[in-house]
Amino acid sequence: MTNQTLQREIVTSRVFRDGTSYMLIDQPNSNGKSLLVTGDTSGFTGVAGEIEGSLVCALTAENAAALRRRLPWLNPVPLGLRTSAGFGDRLGVATPGHIAAVWNTGVAPIFAQQSVRENNRTGRTPQQVVDDAMWSVFACGWQEAWGADADHLKTINDVPPFVAAGYTFFTIDPGEHVDDAAETDDLNTLYAKAGALDWALLETSLDDVKRNYQRTFVLNGLTLTFDEHMLIKAVVKYAGAVAHTVRMLRQLQNSMANRPFELEMSVDETGTTTSLHEHFYIAAELTRLNVPFVSLAPRFVGRFEKGVDYIGDLGELDTNIAGHAAIIKHFGSRYKLSLHTGSDKFGVYPLAMRHTGGLVHLKTAGTSYLEALRLMAHVNPALFRQVLDFALDHYENDRKTYHVSAVLQKVPRSCNLGDAQLPLLLDQFDARQVLHVTFGSVLDHFGTALRQMLAAHADAYTDYIKRHFDKHLEAFKT
Repeated sequence: MTNQTLQREIVTSRVFRDGTSYMLIDQPNSNGKSLLVTGDTSGFTGVAGEIEGSLVCALTAENAAALRRRLPWLNPVPLGLRTSAGFGDRLGVATPGHIAAVWNTGVAPIFAQQSVRENNRTGRTPQQVVDDAMWSVFACGWQEAWGADADHLKTINDVPPFVAAGYTFFTIDPGEHVDDAAETDDLNTLYAKAGALDWALLETSLDDVKRNYQRTFVLNGLTLTFDEHMLIKAVVKYAGAVAHTVRMLRQLQNSMANRPFELEMSVDETGTTTSLHEHFYIAAELTRLNVPFVSLAPRFVGRFEKGVDYIGDLGELDTNIAGHAAIIKHFGSRYKLSLHTGSDKFGVYPLAMRHTGGLVHLKTAGTSYLEALRLMAHVNPALFRQVLDFALDHYENDRKTYHVSAVLQKVPRSCNLGDAQLPLLLDQFDARQVLHVTFGSVLDHFGTALRQMLAAHADAYTDYIKRHFDKHLEAFKT
């Protein structure tokens, strides 16, 4: 590269492999970065560069796929039973901060993680999510394993775009098939409901279930006794969810062919707690049906709400997690305990690590978006004031699909705050939740301005994310 070219192009990362050079470059008077390929440019699309044999390529899905074929560490892979964390990035620019935080912790990262709901609200596709993460993996020089999580898949139709985009971790959310009413049904009602279950798909019968489970199980420091009512309640409440997970697994197996993948079952977004007996029943049935699940997300005691610490008695949760961990050990420690809505639960992390011995998957999402708003409050208070008031106006509607308890009246309007007070809202319970769950509406209205702000302060945003996740990952270091 000549000195004249160096003056016009700023190299931000470079890899040389098999006689070909790959560089991300910033070009003055252009929008964002480009990929400069010098050497074998076959498979890439772009325009000829000033260097002989080079091609300047836009960061398109096609060029991302071509680069993944050349540099295998840019492909997401299954992470197995390592202590792991998922880093949802609703804006597509937080991954450098996630990488900076996870480096040298021993925690296996999932850098691409979005649900169908989140993609619908942000206007992004599964391919865009995984490609945005991949470009950051390349730019930051991360060459360790990383994963991509298709989060909260509810229907068969949710699966194909994530498979096509190369995801390796599939979170099945059969919450719509969980019968929360079973919690208060009498025995006659439970038996009537049990008769309507899909026993053919479950490959068993109610009589067989009773023979297998209506007894006492002595686990690692835990004794579980299933009487008739407790067992039939567990069956009615969760057998439909187990059956739906089997349906989703079969779709995945057909779609993925011989590609390796991991499956998580998530029942955290339901109306009732997952008891230890119910966890045991779910795990036993998934095992019997040869469902290769790598993690399970129950609904714990207390409340795991968006963007705030655990709400409830930590002593009770400690006992609860110990019980869940004992069940995992009983089944050979073949899966992890997954902490959904896991961001900012600083009191929970040491408990989960201690009881599971590191068989934990932490899942975070909106907290990275909140750090973007924290930065905005510092560098562009006028814009933050607009976002705050807009979020207050849209909270009651946007909260409907979330478990949150923020009280709108506890969050002041921007006109009642000085500039120095604005960043403090990102440390206040009610304000965090109001800002958290309104992200879709805010991005529809302020997305361009927010992204421009983050582009202008990219290094600062990386620092904010790293500082925030350093606190999250401290308890998970291995």
